[in-house]
Amino acid sequence: MAGHGSKKVIIAALAGNALIAITKFAAAAYTGSSAMLSEGIHSLVDTGNQGLLLHGMKKAKQPADDKHPFGYGSEIYFWAFVVAILIFAVGAGVSIYEGIQKVLHPHPVESPYVAYIVLGLAMMFEAVAWWIAYKEFSVIRGKRGLLEAVRESKDPTVFTVLFEDTAAMLGLVVAFAGLLCVQYLGLAWMDGVASIVIGLILAGAAALLAYETKGLLVGEAADPDVTNAVRAIVEATPTVSRMNELRTLHRGPQDVLLALSIDFEDNLTVGKVEEAIYALEIAIKERFPIVKRIFIEVQATRHHEEMLAAEKAPNH
Repeated sequence: MAGHGSKKVIIAALAGNALIAITKFAAAAYTGSSAMLSEGIHSLVDTGNQGLLLHGMKKAKQPADDKHPFGYGSEIYFWAFVVAILIFAVGAGVSIYEGIQKVLHPHPVESPYVAYIVLGLAMMFEAVAWWIAYKEFSVIRGKRGLLEAVRESKDPTVFTVLFEDTAAMLGLVVAFAGLLCVQYLGLAWMDGVASIVIGLILAGAAALLAYETKGLLVGEAADPDVTNAVRAIVEATPTVSRMNELRTLHRGPQDVLLALSIDFEDNLTVGKVEEAIYALEIAIKERFPIVKRIFIEVQATRHHEEMLAAEKAPNH
């Protein structure tokens, strides 16, 4: 999924957020609204974040070299985590700070109708970007629940943009409500409260993104559908006596490393074992092109069990 679809989502979000940031900052300067300034900062941070995600996608495509023999696929996970940190530190931090200052030193918002127009335009731009991200995420999601799909997704780019856009939509609603309170209730400090709430929304979105991308950065196994199918392929091979162990690791959204420990039939010659290993690699890669590297260890089951027992020993 880290291919054309993800890139389309990020570019759409980047273009939308860049336009929105310009209009919000202009409106904030004209009206003096703290909530509008927070929204401008939010959109500026989002624009930078999309740039970082595009950079991560480009870096992840670099071929393997001597220093990084397994490639750079996990670059996208690193940059997605950086995005989460930036949302929390810059977006949420500045918004909450500005909100507190406005609550402590409230002043009326000038020309609120200008702010309403900008918020309306921003909502339109955000809605388009959100819909593009949601449609792309729905392809990945399938019949799974939203949170389940996020937890199991190996491509952080789409759900990162989706979370950002969702937080942006909520922030716009809060900013709109804050301006209404200022204009019609005469509560100038509510503009600051709206800014604080926007910051808290960003902090919540950032925390969730950081939690999900952390698992990918540390290393997650392939989906059960992949591991179960690989297991079936191996166990259906006539020359295999037993599959001792199967381990997978996502190095990137479309890059899985597979390690197998297999006990082949004892009557096989070395040449036959080599042919069996080659046939297994071809069958697995044809079924799952995302499995880029396969390492097969020829190991008697008893030896494998002895090694496992040694690993579990208290003094190991």
